Amino acid sequence: MAKDKNVGPQSLEDLEEKMKVTGKVMKTSLAGAIVDIGVGVPGVIHISKLKKGSVTRVSDVLKKGQEVDVWVQKVHPEKKKIELTMVEPLDLEWREIKEGTEMTGEVTRIEKYGVFVDLGAERPGLVHISEMAHGYVEKPTDLVHKGDEIEVKVLKVNRRKKQIKLSMKALEKPPKESYQREEEEQKRNEPTPTAIEAALKKAFGANGDEESLADMLGQEKK
Repeated sequence: MAKDKNVGPQSLEDLEEKMKVTGKVMKTSLAGAIVDIGVGVPGVIHISKLKKGSVTRVSDVLKKGQEVDVWVQKVHPEKKKIELTMVEPLDLEWREIKEGTEMTGEVTRIEKYGVFVDLGAERPGLVHISEMAHGYVEKPTDLVHKGDEIEVKVLKVNRRKKQIKLSMKALEKPPKESYQREEEEQKRNEPTPTAIEAALKKAFGANGDEESLADMLGQEKK
């Protein structure tokens, strides 16, 4: 039987990180508050998670018996412990951003050197103008505009500097010219045929019997 969407979590197993739940404040202390969210195990909100910015006293924000909306930060089933927060979590945490991941985001800012894309993380990622397309791009607005939703690939994540490097062209096929250049380079790297190989190829023609040619070349080498 499907769960009633209006019914909140009933046990620790029902809880997930970033899940929004409603609870009642059971107790406050200097370090935070204990909240009953109806799963048989009370949750704990640290003073630093009561709101954005600093909080001097828990009693300035919460009172015993108060109903509050909170988010599940972490669940420790083995310890029967629940960490809660009153600060709405980001859609995407730094630890969740992996290099090589393909994502969808919204263009929030455009500069001469590229565009910034909101992925739901603490900070937007940057698509440098050189990563917008395989060919030359004179200005970013030739391809995108503020508010556009675009597909990007994560190239690099610098958690220390809180930077995300993105690419649009990494999700596109290279233009035909690139394939031609690759073929030309492969031809240049092919070994030069010997005089005997060249004579045999000429005798059989460009569309000659390759198997017969290979057999004869093998006999000559012997």
